[in-house]
Amino acid sequence: MNPSQAAATPPQDPSAARGAWRWLAQETAGWFNTEGPRWLFVARTMLASFSALWLAFRLGLDAPYTALATTVILALPSSGMVLEKAFYRFLGTLVGCSAALLLVALFPQSPPLLFVGVALWIALCTAGAAMHRNQQSYSFVLAGYTACMIAVPAIDTPEHVFTLAVTRVTEVGLGIICAAVVHDVVFPRRHSHALMRTVQARYASFIAFSIQVLEQRLSPAETELNHLKFAADIAALESGRAAAFFEAGHARAHTRQLHAFNAAFMAVLTTFYTLHRLIHRLRGAAPAHAKPVLALIEPMHAHLAQAMGDELTPQRMAQMRARLAADTAAARAQMDAAADVRQPTDAAGAQPATGTVAGAPLAAEGAIPLERAQRISFDTAVELLERYARDMEAFACLYHGLTQEKRQQVSDPGAYSPKTPPAIVAASGFRAGVALLLTAAGWYWLAWPYVGNAILMATIFCALASSSPRPTAMVQQVLTGFLVATPLAFFTEFFLVARANDFPTLVIAALPIFALGSYLITSPRWAGVGIGICMFCATLVVPTNLMHYDVESFISSELSLTLGVAVAYLMFKVVLPEHTMGQKDHVAAALWREAQRACTAPMYRLKRRFDNRVRDLLSQLNAASGPAPGAAVRAVVRQGLTLLELGHAVIELRQLVATSQPGPVPAALKRVVGELAAHLRAPSSASGQAALQAILDAGASVRAALPSATPERQLRLQTALTDLHSIYTSLLDQITTGETADAA
Repeated sequence: MNPSQAAATPPQDPSAARGAWRWLAQETAGWFNTEGPRWLFVARTMLASFSALWLAFRLGLDAPYTALATTVILALPSSGMVLEKAFYRFLGTLVGCSAALLLVALFPQSPPLLFVGVALWIALCTAGAAMHRNQQSYSFVLAGYTACMIAVPAIDTPEHVFTLAVTRVTEVGLGIICAAVVHDVVFPRRHSHALMRTVQARYASFIAFSIQVLEQRLSPAETELNHLKFAADIAALESGRAAAFFEAGHARAHTRQLHAFNAAFMAVLTTFYTLHRLIHRLRGAAPAHAKPVLALIEPMHAHLAQAMGDELTPQRMAQMRARLAADTAAARAQMDAAADVRQPTDAAGAQPATGTVAGAPLAAEGAIPLERAQRISFDTAVELLERYARDMEAFACLYHGLTQEKRQQVSDPGAYSPKTPPAIVAASGFRAGVALLLTAAGWYWLAWPYVGNAILMATIFCALASSSPRPTAMVQQVLTGFLVATPLAFFTEFFLVARANDFPTLVIAALPIFALGSYLITSPRWAGVGIGICMFCATLVVPTNLMHYDVESFISSELSLTLGVAVAYLMFKVVLPEHTMGQKDHVAAALWREAQRACTAPMYRLKRRFDNRVRDLLSQLNAASGPAPGAAVRAVVRQGLTLLELGHAVIELRQLVATSQPGPVPAALKRVVGELAAHLRAPSSASGQAALQAILDAGASVRAALPSATPERQLRLQTALTDLHSIYTSLLDQITTGETADAA
């Protein structure tokens, strides 16, 4: 090559190398953000599992696989979730072992009575699991099936029951220690960090939702479905808060702030829904009644939506409330300037029972004459807007305190109390007890010793799936995992583990199948299959201290384990299949009962308890209905939100009555609460009309007391008028749509 040719050769473009390096960096970062956490979870799970197995061998425990199985069961994404589940697993194991000792002591020579006692205990524990849910429910599940695991093997040798109980506690405790240490020390994934991301996403989604509703960009159906999803978010945040509490770096004050944040979110969500329903009713009312009110209210909505588009700092919230006060004053001035053209209305100033109000013509250009019903609607909307601004300010303040890690002094809003319909609780306990008795009867008639495994599997999964909104799908996935694991476990045990001559080679032989199961657990779609693979292999593949490689025993064990899971699947398919978590009819009835309790239950923290129980029921409905709820589910959501609105108003009226001196107003309000309670207890057209009339009479009494009341009491009486109006319109909606017919 001559110099001229060399000079003509273009130099290598360094941008190509930089581009390749950037591409490699992006792909690597993408892998670490997607697949990386999943494989890190697998690595932690395998380290905990085989560490527990090695220690179990070194300590000479009777069933080393129990320690390994415990670590697999406790394998969860974050250290807080692992520690929380470990705590409740150990607690449930202790209670279950104690129950087994008591049952065997009561019926040492009576297997039928012992099985009946164990069935009753398991039914009780499963009902408790369905009632509490989350990780507290797991403690009930463990207490139930641990008693079965100790009592059933001790039927023929009751003198060994204490040894079995101590061994079980030791093996489970060893697995718990290994899982807790590994997940909390080795590249831990803190649940508190994930919780803060959840808080930020919740806040942003609610702000966006509020703006969309205020700007009329969502249909009523879309709004109701958003409320349904928010109910699920509230339950999820409570569950995450409980898990983060177990992490070492999580302060108790932070837990209280999270609890207060969730309570504030429920408060602002309820106020916003009440406001939305009022405006929705006005838009569906007679134009002559609605248009003047909407003409005054909708500009306030637009200003509020515009203000919420910016970051809601304390200064911004003060400006928003000042703008709302100015808008309200201007609207009231416009009302005062209007011609005094008013139609006679009913005593409460609300709409007549037909749902229509006679209109009134405009007196002059730019002035809006409002009759009394229209004035009540306007005052109610303004009161709700001001209440929403106050609730939103408290919600934003708690949010900024959490995200900026500021310590805030907050009052304890009370524990989150989940609510499961009683019929579902009873059905869960009944199903688990019947499953044990049926498999025990099969054990007696078949005289097949391996049926004991089927008893345990049927009991375990009837209890575990009782808190699931789709129990058959959950058990079906685990059953699929058992079937997939059968050939893999056979090959692993007889062709790989059998050739291992020390612990390192044993790990190499068993690692692939356990890693496969752990990896599938990280996928929401295949998590049940992964759990099935890990549980099946933990029982059959892992060797004992004195190992026997017996093909016939392996096949018998495999068949009995699979049979037990199949029995659990059939139990959910055949025994009370409609009585499962989140079933719409049971949720609808439970929502109605909660509204009735709002009228009669003790007042201590009633508002908080009522709010979170209704949200919890809606969360169950959301989990059971899936991503696309049908029309029937949406009807239950609409009914639940209406009852939530009604219940809040009733509780506020009861609070006013409790703090007032005897007189006409408290007496009238007490009558409203009594008539409403009677209607909710036995809904009918007559009871509904009686409640409506009581509301109208109470409205007249409150208005009559307003002129002579002190300024502070005037504010409370005005709030009472707003609550009466909310109760009136929501009750009228139910009567006219026939929702009460399906609620009792």
